[in-house]
Amino acid sequence: MRIAIISDIHGNLEALKSTLQDIEKRNIDKIICLGDTIAKGVHPKECLELVKENCEVVVQGNTDRYFSIEYKNMEELPVQEQERIKWNQSLITEEDRKYLLALPFCYEFYMSGSLVRLFHATPTVNNKAIINVDNLETKFQMFLPSENTYTQNVADVVIYGHIHHPYMDKIYNKTLINVGSVGNSFDVIRNDSKDSSVLETTKSNYLIVEGEYGVQEYTSDISFTFVKVPYNIDKELEDESLNIEQDNYRFELKEGKYRDMTRINENFRRLGIDVEKI
Repeated sequence: MRIAIISDIHGNLEALKSTLQDIEKRNIDKIICLGDTIAKGVHPKECLELVKENCEVVVQGNTDRYFSIEYKNMEELPVQEQERIKWNQSLITEEDRKYLLALPFCYEFYMSGSLVRLFHATPTVNNKAIINVDNLETKFQMFLPSENTYTQNVADVVIYGHIHHPYMDKIYNKTLINVGSVGNSFDVIRNDSKDSSVLETTKSNYLIVEGEYGVQEYTSDISFTFVKVPYNIDKELEDESLNIEQDNYRFELKEGKYRDMTRINENFRRLGIDVEKI
């Protein structure tokens, strides 16, 4: 079976359409979405419809929940955050919000002997960023079960989203994979004097897993393929005059950087990494 795993669409309709077209060409049996279909872009409604139509499994991302829940004490939030919440909620229906709030936290299956577990960010919460330069103990925790996981087994393969840049690591006979982002790709390790073309980053990213689905014995191969799909960013940004975050959104899509690189660099410093030497 060939399974395509997508994540972090963030209302980017052009990226999602191009990705689904690419998936269709590749003989894929099943599509799984790891959440964050909405927020940032101006087409969350259209993206939700395509995800419902094409994805057999969808798990809940942090923005799916954050912009769908009812805030009883909205006035206690900063004014800018109130505006973000109200604007994002105005782009989807009450039915959409109920759908997003009802999504499962995670999904898991066996593939060619490996227990594969999928969630948006971590096995315990869906809004914590685990990045490729985190320490071994932090990464090891990603394989452990929690009250949110289907089983209490330790996973062999963990596939997640949330951080918007793809990578794969091997620790303790286990495989940790981030699928990257369909609609909001960026890299956190950046240096103007060392960077390649930004087009290496700003494409849509997704993952293909291939193996014997449901088989718990190590009798066949399993493979992981990263795919980068170009899409028309300028076309996606044509309607961004309607976006209250248009400057940040345009910056992220065109530059492949997070809107607040100062915050990213502070996180690196907490990890003991000299950002000036990256």
